[in-house]
Amino acid sequence: ATKLREMVTGARIAIAHGQMDPSELEATMLAFSNNEADILICTTIIESGLDIPRVNTILIEDAHKFGLSQLYQLRGRVGRAGVQAYAWLFWRPNMQLSEPARQRLRAIQEFTELGSGYQLAMRDMEIRGIGNLLGAEQSGQMDVIGFDLYMEMLQESIQEIRGQEIPKVDDTQIDLKLTAFIPSNYIPDPDQKMSAYRAIATATSRLELHQIVAEWRDRFGELPTATEQLIRIMELKQIAKQLGISRIKPEDKQNLLLETPMEEPAWNLLKENLPPHLHSRFIYTPGKILARGLGMLQPIQQLDTLMDWLSKMQEAIPEPVGVF
Repeated sequence: ATKLREMVTGARIAIAHGQMDPSELEATMLAFSNNEADILICTTIIESGLDIPRVNTILIEDAHKFGLSQLYQLRGRVGRAGVQAYAWLFWRPNMQLSEPARQRLRAIQEFTELGSGYQLAMRDMEIRGIGNLLGAEQSGQMDVIGFDLYMEMLQESIQEIRGQEIPKVDDTQIDLKLTAFIPSNYIPDPDQKMSAYRAIATATSRLELHQIVAEWRDRFGELPTATEQLIRIMELKQIAKQLGISRIKPEDKQNLLLETPMEEPAWNLLKENLPPHLHSRFIYTPGKILARGLGMLQPIQQLDTLMDWLSKMQEAIPEPVGVF
């Protein structure tokens, strides 16, 4: 305070800190609020709860020592009355800042819009780690696995606890009464035909299937109807497997059955992505889901309808995070 008085002669300076008597502290803050002081030198006691609309500038000394949430709260003490505000963050000259400190300062500089608290909280977790939800340890291992993968693992654990985890199945069997094969007059060579079957059986994405089809068209010509239906069944198989469905088969003349080990909360999560008028078409019981009325359609219509409905459900599953 003495040094500041020498630098800014004539300025009215007030001092506030947590060790002051409460009544004295209150009187100091009221005086500053009532324009009886020009500068307030204080500790982080102003971090929350003390708003002074007439103040438009805050200078934070040794800003690298503060956490990101503290810096956000301190910055929020100014600019409360529609007046352009300024927050200056200082640290000592020639000081080597740690990487986390640099990241905190960059974050507080980057997120300046009103309501950016959520983005800053996410960045804070990315910088220092989340820590354990239960227990004393409050520093995570973000540097080991990365923030995105950590959040994906956390989401999977929460969903598993809630019964919303999509189960993993080894394979999916599609039992629809469709003609689906590669005719000998399309790929005559037996070895090439076996290689073609193997290629679509090991494809892991719709894009990969489409690339295979493009190659077949280039080498053998347009696909016969039976082969087109085979590709469509493989696409349905990929989607159903991702949804945790192990088998799709006729139940009777009116219905189809989807066998799955998923729990009801997980099924409800997927079903929410369907239009509301379709919800009643499904009946969940442990181990299976009845799709009412689909058995009355022609097999090709069953295939098209299942592709449409299951594709919508697939959108409820978070995109996997790549690991590099």
